[in-house]
Amino acid sequence: MTSAGGKWHDLSQRLISGGIVSVVGLYLMWLGGVPFHLLVSVVAGVLVWEVARMIGAGTLALSLGGLASLALLLLVNLPAGYALPFVFAPVLIGIAQLERHRLTYALFTSAILFAGYGLVFLRDDHGFVWMAWLALCVIASDILGYFAGRLIGGPKFWPRVSPKKTWAGTVAGWVGAAGVGLAYVIDGRASGEIIGVSVAIAIAGQLGDVAESALKRRFDVKDSSNILPGHGGLFDRFDSMLGAALFLLLISQIINFPFGIR
Repeated sequence: MTSAGGKWHDLSQRLISGGIVSVVGLYLMWLGGVPFHLLVSVVAGVLVWEVARMIGAGTLALSLGGLASLALLLLVNLPAGYALPFVFAPVLIGIAQLERHRLTYALFTSAILFAGYGLVFLRDDHGFVWMAWLALCVIASDILGYFAGRLIGGPKFWPRVSPKKTWAGTVAGWVGAAGVGLAYVIDGRASGEIIGVSVAIAIAGQLGDVAESALKRRFDVKDSSNILPGHGGLFDRFDSMLGAALFLLLISQIINFPFGIR
């Protein structure tokens, strides 16, 4: 049986490093514009570096990460019609240079770059309030899922891929995101539809987490890197945001965003 100390041994490190990342991210998210564009571009570059590193790209990983960061910066600061071809440059160059695992690299790198574009689109076009909504849905889902999974335990969600994730934590994450949506309804910023969308955002974030877990399990790595104490790498911290941002980019083209705003 796992001891109580074993369950919570990483909590202090997670709170400190996660808190620092959250404060810096929140401040730049509030500023918007170029500072936020730079943040998203740097994060995307680090994520691509971590993916390339995990699949065994060696010294090429750093160059691919830098190229991805530059490509996204061009994409979000130039007219989309001119900049969109640049988003595929890191993918194509990686395919040409890597000796193996090209498809895995191409899929994850494309997802990272388009998710970054989705975050910038949300902040630039709809403002801090809706960017905060997305972040809060992911954060609430992660926090409630973390504590419910350890306090309640129970059946595993997908033990072969993510052995620590439980159904209790998964459902608690949906409840947390629904609470964020409800707060926006009570504040008069959206109709009740936002509650369902918030739950869907949480599910997309959880699938992003599962996708990263599957990647790490396939390549037998514990963490995407070791730059964040208690979390591992940036991908270990932003996997849920990746899934959520990709999903939001998709549904914003299908339904009337921001979901019944008054």
